Amino acid sequence: MGAKSPSFGAKLRRWCRSRRCQLWRLLLLPFIPILALIVQTTLSLKNSLTNGREVADVEEQVSRATELGKLVTRLQQERSEVAFFIFTNGSTLRSNLTQRFADTDSAVQQMGELPTLVFKNRSKPIDGSAFLAELAYLRANINPGTSMTEAVEWYTNANAALLNHLTKEIKDTDSSTIWRYLVGFKNLLRSIECKGIASVLGINYFARGYLQSRSHERYIAHMVLGRDLLDNTLNLVPSLIPLHMDIKEDSPEYQVLEKKNQQIVDNKHQEGSVSDAIEYFDQTATLLDKLRAVQKQLRQYIREGVNESLTEARRSEAVCAGILVLVCVVSPIIIALVRNAVNTIQVYARNLSEKARELEYEKELSDSLLYQMLPPSVAKQLKQTQQVPAEFFASVTVYFSDIVGFTAIAAVSTPYQVISFLNSVYKLFDERIECYDVYKIETIGDSYMVASGLPVRNGNKHATEIASMALELLEATSMCRLPHRPDQMLCMRSGIHTGPCVAGIVGSKMPRYCLFGDTINTASRMESTGEPMKIQISEDVKRALDKSGRFIMSPRGVVDVKGKGEMMTYWLDGRTDPSPVRPTSSSLDCTPSFLARIHSKGRASPRYQPESIRAQQ
Repeated sequence: MGAKSPSFGAKLRRWCRSRRCQLWRLLLLPFIPILALIVQTTLSLKNSLTNGREVADVEEQVSRATELGKLVTRLQQERSEVAFFIFTNGSTLRSNLTQRFADTDSAVQQMGELPTLVFKNRSKPIDGSAFLAELAYLRANINPGTSMTEAVEWYTNANAALLNHLTKEIKDTDSSTIWRYLVGFKNLLRSIECKGIASVLGINYFARGYLQSRSHERYIAHMVLGRDLLDNTLNLVPSLIPLHMDIKEDSPEYQVLEKKNQQIVDNKHQEGSVSDAIEYFDQTATLLDKLRAVQKQLRQYIREGVNESLTEARRSEAVCAGILVLVCVVSPIIIALVRNAVNTIQVYARNLSEKARELEYEKELSDSLLYQMLPPSVAKQLKQTQQVPAEFFASVTVYFSDIVGFTAIAAVSTPYQVISFLNSVYKLFDERIECYDVYKIETIGDSYMVASGLPVRNGNKHATEIASMALELLEATSMCRLPHRPDQMLCMRSGIHTGPCVAGIVGSKMPRYCLFGDTINTASRMESTGEPMKIQISEDVKRALDKSGRFIMSPRGVVDVKGKGEMMTYWLDGRTDPSPVRPTSSSLDCTPSFLARIHSKGRASPRYQPESIRAQQ
């Protein structure tokens, strides 16, 4: 069965760890607020455009309402002229119907297409052409004998239909800021309409001397309604109050007209007078003209309000559009800058990672070199605390060896050959002792010193570890030849002793791990009094090895040891069990073993090496 393919989740996690994914994630961070700003600005622009369209619609509706109001005004004036003409039996002293008809026709032309109107007491609405046809028919039949009631009623119904349509137009714009002005405009038109109807009835009163009860009731109703509508307009548009006060205070005919209105309300029978009717007509027309001036001022307020709203909407659209364009222009620049910054950060991070790998590699080199000079446990403690106290060990085993005839070999060799020869021998020894629980103390010339049981105690194993190591070193030495003198075999003399000692770090410039005590001197004497290619051990070592039962020893006899006197010593001949077989080359390599280990580790894991080291390899 083949290897199981990685899951989708594993692939996704691997992809997310990639450099491209990190780049996009970092680019998304500034892009999110930019996108939010673009969306917000777009929505604001949309709202501004919608508001602008609404204001433009309001402006169009206000324009139509204004033109409609002008038409109502012209019809009101025409109605007054027609009523005066009929009531005065065709008098032309104060009336010019032809000019009045022309003014109304002009207002109709400015309206353009007339709306569909619904007249009172009619089941079907009439369109603009029917309206104009009825108006033309009414005008053609106006004469002193025309029924005043029918003529005035038609004008009143027409104005009522136009005002109802105006009310609908204003309701459509009740969401705008000028709604109060529009409602006030409508109420003022209705107030003028009511006063105009009342003025027609007033002309009838002065021309004929009395009003019938129905006409009298209509007069009172329209006068009261006209005042209420005017008061409502002033409440909605307080800025019109000074204009109305000027009409009341600065118009002398206002007080006279109020008295005549009260006279009409009393409805006392009197003799009809055309002159009184003309005077009342003039006074009423003057008052209505002043109210229409107020209406014109209100129309100006509405126009200014619409223009201000439209200007504000256009300004808001321009600002939102400018912000959107600015964001769209600046966003790519920001993203490009962020991308360059991210690339720079990634390059810096990559360089930093490379430097960290180089530092780790150099640290391993320095640690490996330090661990060759000091025991690893002692070196770690020294790096952490900057000092290592001396320590007493109750039982350790110390090994000494030297090369027999080294002085003669050095005498016939060059310095370079001597150094290469010693390096090759000690490299061989260093490789072999790594298989045992021992620590190489030092090498001085051709002397090689190893100890077991320190700095890490190993119980009673130190004697067997040193003995096994000494036998393997002796066997390896017997198979080696000198590189520059291949006909000469390498001979070695070894000695071992077991006993107590004190160990510690000596020196600060070049600290060394040194052993002190009689055990070291005795082990050195075991080596110096020994014989070539033999291992001499003390009686203490023999007792320790006898406990294991795995070594073969033979007595040498009593030896006079300097500083110790006579001592019983033994030869370590071999092991009872087979010794491990290790490959041994007759040619010696002079490369230091710790450097060989580091280089071999680097070749085994090239990813861990810095790029500079990999390039050299």
